[in-house]
Amino acid sequence: MQGRLGILLEKQWAILKDFKAKMTLEKNIYFLKNYLLRMKLNILKKVFLIFSLFYLFYLLILNFKEISFDLYFDNVNLYFSFIFCFLSLLFNGLAWRNIIIWLGSRYVDNELTYFFIATNSLKYLPGNVWHFIERFKFLKKKTNKIIALNGTLIEPYLMLSVALLISSIGVIFNPFLILLLSPTFFLNKRFIYFLLKILKSFNVKKYDFISPRNSKSELYTSIKCESFFPLRAFLIEVFFIGSKFLAFLFCLNIFLDISQINICLVLIIFCISWSIGLIVPAAPGGAGIFETFFLLLIGNAYPQNLMLETLIYFRVISTLADLLLSSPFIFKNYIFKN
Repeated sequence: MQGRLGILLEKQWAILKDFKAKMTLEKNIYFLKNYLLRMKLNILKKVFLIFSLFYLFYLLILNFKEISFDLYFDNVNLYFSFIFCFLSLLFNGLAWRNIIIWLGSRYVDNELTYFFIATNSLKYLPGNVWHFIERFKFLKKKTNKIIALNGTLIEPYLMLSVALLISSIGVIFNPFLILLLSPTFFLNKRFIYFLLKILKSFNVKKYDFISPRNSKSELYTSIKCESFFPLRAFLIEVFFIGSKFLAFLFCLNIFLDISQINICLVLIIFCISWSIGLIVPAAPGGAGIFETFFLLLIGNAYPQNLMLETLIYFRVISTLADLLLSSPFIFKNYIFKN
């Protein structure tokens, strides 16, 4: 009897060891896959950035003699561009506030809008993620971790969805652009669970605050979405993209008569290029990437030297608008403390 029991225990131990070995192997394989995936993404981002900067540098050399580099402080279009850049930041902050409301947060103070605008220029710091980190920390104190996480992640996805939705009007030029509507369909109540599932799959311990067994029940108690789709935030984000484009259009009007250009085509190219700059955060605010893809897509439809000057002015104006509105926050939290 004891002999049979010993054999049975040995078999059970062998099965247990085999199970542990399989689990360890699966974890190692999973870690390796994730590491390789992250490495490929980092390489891809660097390739995008290097290509963009090289292409811009090449075009600058090619058109250097034709670029005036004049300052247009007496041109009213310059100041209108500044005004619409400021308005775009305000709309962006309001959209973020409405995302938090949509997620069911009781904290709906206007401080949310101000804090979003104040932290916007942190994207220009090395790493390009400090604005997300500050917003996550702020929301975590005011609401809960789940709303903080989703409120931080959904905002850039909302911007992307709106920009691509506007770009989809380009279906009149190319039927394949109808695919740009797809991100909007994923922007719904169920999407927040999908985001958490992705984080779980990547083993992100920093945000590992939901147990696998009762994740749904915890989510339902922490997030109570007002509706299936965040319509109010979505519409405000449309005003954000619209203001951003108008700021660009006023810059363009400094160098070209906008009555002579195809505004619909320029809008489509602007939104697609801006979306690519948002997806590939190799540089702060998509700097270099947005400009490169805009020039690639616009081609020779308009003089390259004038388009280059427009893009340079627009980049300077939008960056200054970010820095001016959030400079008090940067000085208080980063410069004075250090």
